[in-house]
Amino acid sequence: MTDRRQFLQITAGLTAAGIAAEAAAGAAETALPTVKLGKYEISRLIQGSNPFYGYSHANRTLDQHMREWGTPENVSNALTEAERNGITTFQTNGDARAVQDVAAHRKCSGKLQVIALIRTNPEDAVKAMSPIAVSHHGEVTDTLFRAQKMEDVHEFTKRARQTGVLVGVSTHKPEVIEYIEERGWDVDFYMGCVYNRTRTPDELRKLLGQLPLPAGEVYLEKDPEKMFGVMRKAGKTCFAFKILAAGRAAGSVEAVDAAFRTAFAAIKPRDCVIVGAYPRFKNEIAENAQRVRRCLSAGSL
Repeated sequence: MTDRRQFLQITAGLTAAGIAAEAAAGAAETALPTVKLGKYEISRLIQGSNPFYGYSHANRTLDQHMREWGTPENVSNALTEAERNGITTFQTNGDARAVQDVAAHRKCSGKLQVIALIRTNPEDAVKAMSPIAVSHHGEVTDTLFRAQKMEDVHEFTKRARQTGVLVGVSTHKPEVIEYIEERGWDVDFYMGCVYNRTRTPDELRKLLGQLPLPAGEVYLEKDPEKMFGVMRKAGKTCFAFKILAAGRAAGSVEAVDAAFRTAFAAIKPRDCVIVGAYPRFKNEIAENAQRVRRCLSAGSL
C-alpha cells in the first residue's frame, strides 16, 4: 500500500512532469519556422518597425497617431511580444530613436537580432546598433537607380562588407534586383517591397494616363506578382515587405489572411516576410505570428 510520503512524491513528480509538458507545448506553439542566413537563424516572419515610429505610408494624421502610441515603453513591450511569439529578428532604421529602443531591448535581456536599414555610412550603424546585417535604404536605392548611379549603392555594399556584418540592398523596383543579380554583387540578401510605391509622377502618368488624387503613394494590384517573380528567380535570400500595402490590403481578417498566404506561396522556401504592427488596439504581433504558423504548417511552403 502506498503511504502518504510516497503519495506526495508521486504527486510532486506528476506535477513537475505536467509543468514541463506545458512548457514544452508552449515553446512549440511560439516557435516559428526559420531560415539560415550566414550563421544566423532568421524567423520567416521578421518584425518591422514603421508603425512604431509613425511611418504609416498613409497620411499625416495616422503618422501622428502612431507616434503618440510609440513611446519607448510601448515599443519595448512590442519587441518583447515579438520575441515571445517566436520572432527572432527585428528590421528597423538607424535613427537615434531606433538605436535607443534596440539598446533598451537588450538591456532587458531581449535577444532579437537586428537588420538595420541605412541611407549612408554603414560603419556608424554597425557601431551604434551591433546589427547582424545592414541594408541600403530602398528609397535611396530607387533614386540612384533612376539617376543611373548604382555604383553609389555598390560602394555602400562594399563598405558594409568591411564591417563584418551581412549585407543587403532594399528596393521597391523588381528591376533593381535583376540589375544586381546580373552583375553578381557581393550581397547576402535583398529586401523587396512588393508594391512599387516609388514611381515618379511622370512614370505614373505614362502608366495610368493620369495622376490619381489625392497625391500620395500609389499601390497597384498587379505589382506584387512582378516582385514575387523576381524574388523567386533571385539567387539570394529575399525579404518581402509591405505585403499588406501599408494597411491598404488589411480591410478585414480575411484580406490579411489572404495577403499572408499569397506572399508565402509566392516566395522561395528560404525567403521571409517583414511585417510591421500597430498593437494599440489588439495584439497584431501574436496574430501575425499565428498566421505564419498556419501558412507554413506541415512544411507546406
